Amino acid sequence: MATEADFTYDEATFEVTDKILKAFKEQGYIILRGLFNPEELKKIKSVLEETDLVPKHGYGIPDATGRMPKMVLWRAPGTDVTGMVCRCEKVVTTSEKLLGGEVYHYSTKLMMKEPLIGGRQEWHQDYGYWYQNGLLFPDALSVFVAIDRCNKANGCLQVLPGSHKVGRIEHKSVAGQTGADLERVEHLKKVFPLTYMEMEPGDALFFHSNVLHASDANNSSNRRWALIMAYNRKSNNPLESLAPPFPRYTPLEKVPNSAILDCTNLTDFSGKEFLDPTADKTVKADTSNRSEQATKA
Repeated sequence: MATEADFTYDEATFEVTDKILKAFKEQGYIILRGLFNPEELKKIKSVLEETDLVPKHGYGIPDATGRMPKMVLWRAPGTDVTGMVCRCEKVVTTSEKLLGGEVYHYSTKLMMKEPLIGGRQEWHQDYGYWYQNGLLFPDALSVFVAIDRCNKANGCLQVLPGSHKVGRIEHKSVAGQTGADLERVEHLKKVFPLTYMEMEPGDALFFHSNVLHASDANNSSNRRWALIMAYNRKSNNPLESLAPPFPRYTPLEKVPNSAILDCTNLTDFSGKEFLDPTADKTVKADTSNRSEQATKA
C-alpha cells in the first residue's frame, strides 16, 4: 500500500492538507484510519444488522463464477443513522475538498460478502458504470467504510494506485456485473502494482471514480461487509435523459459529526429511495431469495 496515501483520522485536529490532496491526486485514493469510532460503528451496525433493511431490500450481483456478492443500494440519505453517516461533515466536506467543489449524494450501498460463499467484484472503474448514467466527467468519488475487518482472506478491495490517470476504460457486461476490458487491466497491472486495501472496522477509503479496483471472493469463515457512499460534483450534473435511476443534482444538507450518535432513528427508512435493481441497466441482479429473507426477518 502506498504509505503516502495512508492517514490517521483525529476528530479534533483533522483537516484536508496539501499532503492529503497530493496523495489523492497522485494515487487516486486516500485512507483515513479510524474515521468512524467504535461507538459510531456499533450504532451503524445496529441499523444494518437488526432491522429489515437487508432482508427487504438486498439482492445479489452474480460474478463470472456464479457466486454472488450481495448488496442494498439507496439513492437518498434518509433520516436514519446511515443517513447521518452519508451527510456528516467528515465524509462530505472531505469529499468536497478532494474533488474541488460542492458535491451531492449520488448513492450509498451496503456490500456484503458472506463467509465462504460471497462472490468477487470484477475489475472496474466506478465511472465505467456512471458514464452510462449520464455523468460527463469523472468528477466523483466513493467512500468505502469497513464495517468488518477487510483482509485478503475475506475479499478486501484491491486497487491499482494511479490508474485513474489513464482515463475511462471500455467496460462490458461480465455475468451480472459491469467489468473493465481485462486485457487492458492486465497490461495496467504491470504499470500500477496491485495493492490490497486491508482495513480495520471504521477505516475509510476515499477513491476517485476512475481508479481500477476489484475484490476476490470471500473464502474465509469471516463476514466482510462494507458501506460505500458515492458523491458527484454539483458541476457534473448528469444528462437528464441518461441519469435514471440515479439522481441528478440535489442539494445535500450536511450535519455535524455528532449527529451519528445523536440520531435516534434506527428503523424508519422512508425517503431513502431504495434502488429497484431491475431498473439498473448496469447490472443483472438476482432477487430470488429476497422475499424468503424478508419472511424470515
